[in-house]
Amino acid sequence: MAVPDYQSLMLPLLKYAGDGEEHKIRNAIEHLAEELRLSEEERRELLPSGQQAVFNNRIGWACTYLKKAGLLDSGRKGYFSITQRGLYVLKENPASIDVNFFETIQRI
Repeated sequence: MAVPDYQSLMLPLLKYAGDGEEHKIRNAIEHLAEELRLSEEERRELLPSGQQAVFNNRIGWACTYLKKAGLLDSGRKGYFSITQRGLYVLKENPASIDVNFFETIQRI
């Protein structure tokens, strides 16, 4: 199994935040790596720059896009929480969330 792309991580990340609590991005990375059963090798795989793990980077991008769509909010650096709009989207039980999905929720 390869490390999932950032779009594939959006829904699991939103579900993780679905409890309404404020979450540390580090804890989300650990939780999702375990949930997705990533191997230690997959967790340690680095970007070509050698500066960051691929999985951590992709979780970061998923979080960024979810914030831009108004589904997550970050009150302080390194933390995030779900918004009312994010809770609404979770209630709709989407099969997946990707950048095309955001176009369909602009009317919410």
